[in-house]
Amino acid sequence: MEHTTEWRIRLDLTEDGGTTKARAVLDTGATTVTGQGVARCAPGDQDVPVIGDEFAAGRALRELGDRLIGTAERDVATRGAGPEPRRSPMYGWEL
Repeated sequence: MEHTTEWRIRLDLTEDGGTTKARAVLDTGATTVTGQGVARCAPGDQDVPVIGDEFAAGRALRELGDRLIGTAERDVATRGAGPEPRRSPMYGWEL
């Protein structure tokens, strides 16, 4: 069975007073998955908005990914199969 599809993620960023917020939304047509992320500039650090954007966006996309995997695991479970064991390594560690 061949299957091709395209999903688009909308990523909105806002920055106010050294705090950047990101919201990532994926609409698959069957479900909508949302992730949110926040980044704050430390008081002694130089305010570089693009760095806050990167952190907030990365965190929002990570949360979105985790939620999408959770959705897939629940979908598999409703069809009688158990979820795969988590194989994500801690940061810096290879499998």
